[in-house]
Amino acid sequence: MNKVILMGRLTRDPELRYTSNNLAVCSFTLAVNRGFAKQGEERQADFIPIVVWDKQAEFCSKYFTKGLQVAVVGRIQVRSWDDNEGKKRYTTEVVANEVYFADSKKSDIADKVQDPQLAEPADGFYPLEEDDELPF
Repeated sequence: MNKVILMGRLTRDPELRYTSNNLAVCSFTLAVNRGFAKQGEERQADFIPIVVWDKQAEFCSKYFTKGLQVAVVGRIQVRSWDDNEGKKRYTTEVVANEVYFADSKKSDIADKVQDPQLAEPADGFYPLEEDDELPF
């Protein structure tokens, strides 16, 4: 089984190209943080090349931008080719078949709410009146 699920931030805007038979292909690099770092150590990330094809490639090109957090589901692919000097070159990439927005848009939601008392507070907690019953 070859299945990869990643969540990270785009390191640059996606690059959209078309093959000779007019099939869209979009590529970008995803910075995926490793687990938590020990205190005093800098958090590390892996920079993983992502390739997306067809309609999803056009979607990524249109809506994804540098710094956006996204989730990708796909498979790992290793390709090889001979460069101009005749050397064998290899690359490992993730071919995505599902892409999702993963950024929080709480501020956009709060702006749309008419009643400011219904908007979610910055700390995530809602004040309760003393006589309010708890919902559980």
